[in-house]
Amino acid sequence: MVLFIKHISIEGPGTLGQFFEENGFESRTIELYDRAALPGDLDSLDAVISLGGPMNVYEESKHPFLATEDAFLKKIMDRQIPMLGICLGSQLLAKACGAKVERSPEKEVGFFPVRLTDEGKRDPLFSGLDSCFDVFQWHEDMVQVPADGQLLASSSSCPHQAFKVGDAAYGLQFHVEVTEPVISAWADAYFSPDDFSLMKQKERMLKDYSRKQKKFRQTAEKIYENFLGIISRRSAKGLR
Repeated sequence: MVLFIKHISIEGPGTLGQFFEENGFESRTIELYDRAALPGDLDSLDAVISLGGPMNVYEESKHPFLATEDAFLKKIMDRQIPMLGICLGSQLLAKACGAKVERSPEKEVGFFPVRLTDEGKRDPLFSGLDSCFDVFQWHEDMVQVPADGQLLASSSSCPHQAFKVGDAAYGLQFHVEVTEPVISAWADAYFSPDDFSLMKQKERMLKDYSRKQKKFRQTAEKIYENFLGIISRRSAKGLR
């Protein structure tokens, strides 16, 4: 089973959830922000995917579920269950591994290119991808790579875009799971409708999505396929 952890109603599995459903995986989505409980039995988990959200990883007094997830992710790491953290999820993974989360040199909202490091070019998660590709961003924080981790992707605006800890735990600061309706919903939720510049930014993002959609979806599908391969190889070895 693939477990998705949601931190806010409008940031869900998107095309990643569709991919696992189409490939015959049972999945479960935990609405953690709505006081849903994380599973105590980890034996049935093939992978854990922690999704995005607007909160900061250190806002545990405001969002107590963040502390609950921190403890849960540490158990996932101890069991070496494949893990994928997206945006906030990547920051939670880094924190669970003892790394800091700080302000990014630049806030990123919209489409931006990321470039694979030498380690990233060799890593199975990014196998078959170009060394530089466009992703969707919506963040102002950035992880410090855990001491025992590897930096896999970078950019000029945010040097730490993707990292890996161990053999099967990955953090992606960026999004590849979003669709046009998702981007529109986020803009409606996080942008003031009275701010003309933000409404223009929303328009630009939707136009960018329309223009980049084919390549963007191809990139996402390749990352999903590669992550599925990582899950399958570990399951075949009895590592769950």
